[in-house]
Amino acid sequence: MLQRLFKFKGGVKPATNKAPSVQAPLRIAPIPPLLVVPLHQSIGGQPTPLVEVGDRVLKGQPIGAADKWVSAAVHAPTSGTVIAVEERVAAHPSGLLTLSVVIEPDGQDEWIERHSLDHASLEPERVREILRDSGVVGLGGAVFPSHVKLTPAASVPMDELVINGAECEPFMTCDDLLMRERAEGIVRGVAIFRDLLRPKRVLIGIEDNKPEAVATMQAAVEALGENFEVVAVPTRYPAGGAKQLIRVLTGKEVPASKRSPEMGVQCFNVATAYSAWRAIAFGEPVISRIVTLTGNVEQPGNWEILLGTPMQEVIALAGPKADTNRFVMGGPMMGFDLPDLSAPVVKATNCIIAGSPTLFPPPAPEMPCIRCGACALACPHELQPFELYWFSRSRNFGKAQEYNLFDCIECGCCSYVCPSHIPLVQYFRFAKSEIWSRERDKNMADAAKARFEFRNERDEREKAEKAERLAKAAAAKAAEKKPDLPQAAPEPVETPTVDAEAAKKAAIAAAMERARLQREAAQPKNTDGLTIAQRKEIAEIEKRRAPLQAQQQAKPNAEGVQTQNSPKDQQ
Repeated sequence: MLQRLFKFKGGVKPATNKAPSVQAPLRIAPIPPLLVVPLHQSIGGQPTPLVEVGDRVLKGQPIGAADKWVSAAVHAPTSGTVIAVEERVAAHPSGLLTLSVVIEPDGQDEWIERHSLDHASLEPERVREILRDSGVVGLGGAVFPSHVKLTPAASVPMDELVINGAECEPFMTCDDLLMRERAEGIVRGVAIFRDLLRPKRVLIGIEDNKPEAVATMQAAVEALGENFEVVAVPTRYPAGGAKQLIRVLTGKEVPASKRSPEMGVQCFNVATAYSAWRAIAFGEPVISRIVTLTGNVEQPGNWEILLGTPMQEVIALAGPKADTNRFVMGGPMMGFDLPDLSAPVVKATNCIIAGSPTLFPPPAPEMPCIRCGACALACPHELQPFELYWFSRSRNFGKAQEYNLFDCIECGCCSYVCPSHIPLVQYFRFAKSEIWSRERDKNMADAAKARFEFRNERDEREKAEKAERLAKAAAAKAAEKKPDLPQAAPEPVETPTVDAEAAKKAAIAAAMERARLQREAAQPKNTDGLTIAQRKEIAEIEKRRAPLQAQQQAKPNAEGVQTQNSPKDQQ
């Protein structure tokens, strides 16, 4: 039965330029003199370093532990010595630094102890943990941790499992060579995914410009007795996008507000399935990947390269020509210029293109937008790129979000067809980064405000508690000084509520009085160093003052006696 195919809106048909890099078989790159392994190579948290400077590591040994669930571990690509754990330049258009483990290989390529597992005998959750700890991520370029995608939706049954072998980006042939030479491993990896997700159907989509790959995959499916459907899809960029391939094979359109599992379908790259099979069947983590080396080079082809290999070592394998003036990581549609050739190969590195003025002529000058609508016709997500362009350029980011800016997958179709040569994708990337930056700033400001309010509330609470303690202490001290009087029958009396503000003022007044007495006690008496005449004068004054003081003391005593003998008391 023939598989019914559907169409997706938009798309373009650029020159593929795939033939030069598929003439030679897949080759293994040598171990470089130095490996720089970034710890952050996938979507999610940055793995925690597990090694220190001076440690000897073995091939496949974990050097970065997965951070939380949406993350993946990182491993040593070969045996050697850790000479640094520091910030190094990343394979990213920004050229920013990222925490990396620098390993000096010892040439022995000594493996850790590995174990083969039967995934059918393990709990599904355990299989997902093994894939996470083996560093299995999407090798089609998205590098999303695969164990997360292998968790089915609880409320929606899985209808289709889509395996992406389309590889629609021009120049890129790494998946093509993988399917030609290692089809059996891919099919076995797909079987692992099938057993975890339990879909009703398994569809393997491959563009029809790869007839050798289609035939090899069909033969592998038949040889292993699987009921997977290998489908040749029309060649049209970006048919390799997950949503576009799902649309072509199943007819389902995944809206921006939903994830594909909520529609009963999930999509994985063929290289991801192969790496999952190696992790389960051989205990091999992801320490290498196939990279296409093509463009303005003497020997275009595909190489299996250790992660962490510096780009200059990789480029030397293909022999760039003398007029090479740039290197692009990824394809010409969605890739970016490498900022530094010391950046290492990572899990997202699927292609490196050597550019030249002939191969990639300088871009034509940007002209004003004429609102022809060609970009809207080419957009596979049915957006209006010309409107997004105006909003992004005028920094009207709120309006850009209203026009679904974040639905853009940055495929480059709009820029490719623009007659005014406007780099539309660059404007959209700028707008997204500005929105993310402002959102981060807002979140930081909100967090700072919350901390400030919490601190003020804590200070007020501590002041009230302190005032209450002082009031209780003052009341207890007053009760101790009060004389005990006989009472006929003590009646229960409610304890009056102490006003916190009054208690606070009383405590302050008492403290000020104590300070005044201390100051008076500390003041000098000016009686040191007196002359004999001065001392005589003081003595005469004290002699005259003594009778007066005696009279003052005798007067209260006399009043006290009279009061005790008064007629009123005698009655």
